[in-house]
Amino acid sequence: MDLWTQIELIPIAFHLNTLVSDKYFIGVYRRTIRKTTCILTMNKPYHFIGYWGLISQTEQEKFNNIIKNISTTSYKFQKQETWGILYLGVKQIPSSTNINQGLIASLSAGGIPNQSDAWVTVEKNCLSLGRETFGRVPLYWTQFNQTIWFASQFQLLLPLIKNPKINFLSLSGYTSFSYIPTPITPVEDIKAISPGTEQTWQLNSSLEQLAEKRLFQWHSLPKVIGDEETAIRQLQILLKKTVEEQLLDLGDEPVGIFLSGGLDSSIIAALLVQAGLKVRAYSLDFGIEENSELIYAQEVAQFLKIPLIKVPATAKQVKKALLATVKALDLPFGDGVTVPLYLLGQAASQETAIIFNGEHGDQLFAGWTNKPLIAASIYQGENSFTQEYLNTFHRLYGYEEQVFQLSVYKQVKLYNLDEWLKEALCESFSSCFLDRLRRANLMLKGSQNIQPRATNVAFAHGLWIRSPFCNLSLAEWTFGVAGELFLKGACEKYILKKAVESWLPSEIVWRKKRGMGVPLTQWCLSSLWSTLGYWLNPHKLQSEGIFNPDIAKKIILGQLSGQIRGRRIGEILWLLLMWEVWRTEVFREQVSAKSLYNPFWLPYRGWKILSSLSGDK
Repeated sequence: MDLWTQIELIPIAFHLNTLVSDKYFIGVYRRTIRKTTCILTMNKPYHFIGYWGLISQTEQEKFNNIIKNISTTSYKFQKQETWGILYLGVKQIPSSTNINQGLIASLSAGGIPNQSDAWVTVEKNCLSLGRETFGRVPLYWTQFNQTIWFASQFQLLLPLIKNPKINFLSLSGYTSFSYIPTPITPVEDIKAISPGTEQTWQLNSSLEQLAEKRLFQWHSLPKVIGDEETAIRQLQILLKKTVEEQLLDLGDEPVGIFLSGGLDSSIIAALLVQAGLKVRAYSLDFGIEENSELIYAQEVAQFLKIPLIKVPATAKQVKKALLATVKALDLPFGDGVTVPLYLLGQAASQETAIIFNGEHGDQLFAGWTNKPLIAASIYQGENSFTQEYLNTFHRLYGYEEQVFQLSVYKQVKLYNLDEWLKEALCESFSSCFLDRLRRANLMLKGSQNIQPRATNVAFAHGLWIRSPFCNLSLAEWTFGVAGELFLKGACEKYILKKAVESWLPSEIVWRKKRGMGVPLTQWCLSSLWSTLGYWLNPHKLQSEGIFNPDIAKKIILGQLSGQIRGRRIGEILWLLLMWEVWRTEVFREQVSAKSLYNPFWLPYRGWKILSSLSGDK
């Protein structure tokens, strides 16, 4: 009995919390020159794991072991001579596949017809794995001898690896960016397909990995729009068209919008209302009035006459949802917004299956984070531009010797982070400095971090996630607009604000950008203090052998750097905490034995008193 016959007889149990209830469709990523069509018939999502090549009996046994440890009553599989694929979470073969044309898997983050965000194709003696340029859906692979294994989730491939080892390069990337840049993953033997690329293997007498193909490049257009009225008129048309294209498959069912109170999500909410949809807005309530964005979300909802659901995101709720969020994220993501986003999705999934957001607006229209880099380019200091860009992540770049234990530091220091930024910051694609910055932000902060984490969190709750700013026509248009229309004096995103100023209250359009104020430092030094003590206590860190055991103490007491203070304290502590939780909940590493020595038994106020008495500063 072969592997796939065995699978047919096994009631599969798929227990991963990241399965979703979304629609997936076959699609065409415009730049692949792949011409496929499909009629929408599926209303269920799926994840998948499969192989291609010459599979051995040993590898079949590995796959059988995976089947024994996963759980769902809904599954299907397909196989041919050189490949097999198991679809998890479906009751019939997904309509997003087209075996006759070689498309054996295709996922869409938003369930939009004729859109593939990640795909797997088999043509003759070749396998290709690809992703669209905005990075909405992740895709992973690993190789054993003459066989390539691929999956839509990192966690699906992990059980295949015997004695998996942490990739030290991923540690360097994670502590510098708060995510792990592709094509690496946290484990040495598993790789990720980079956004906007396609990787192909060829099987003849042996398996050969061909050169990676870049499907698309962000670049300045030769014809530049400098007239403000022309740009406003064209942008208004593009924004409306972009949203309308994402509504063609929708009926009368209500849709949701994650409404932060910022400009970008407010624009999408306004366009959805203009299109006549039943819209429900969901906003975070941190329970803290200081720097709260909730009042602006309420103002937008009232102006648009849509219901606003306030989603509590207190330290108590965050602590309760922490482990589930880490599992849903699949890979470690260290931004403090991840658990609040999980809570938003949890609330929205009770009332809708489709959620919209305003993600990528800052990356396209040169949001507020560009200002420090523009200043740095004018007043060149000792740091290179690459170093200045790395500093915009506000994580632990430059502190590696203080962060890692000696054995790990010796490995980490061998890596040059500039290589990750080299292509994104390449000047040859940009005719102006602002285009260069926007290109880098789209390739690094957008497609590597914002989009995949948003998709993973939404999928965990059965939500389709649609990001209208991730539209190739709109995005390409922005690279043909003069830089002074993006940043006019001290006003960022100027042309976008001018285009939508009649759609929203003036205060929302023209107010100063603040960003989502997740009160991480306040939480970490009070309500989440015991949680920090569990995950970051010195004995645990010492035994794990990665982070210096006193790293949390140095951060909290301001001993690591004078630059890490205020909100940055919470951000860095959260970065480390998320890695530690990921190691236990996803990587499945055993938590080290407890020790009587745990300084977190003493509250933060006690730390401050002892620090002042001992003279520590």
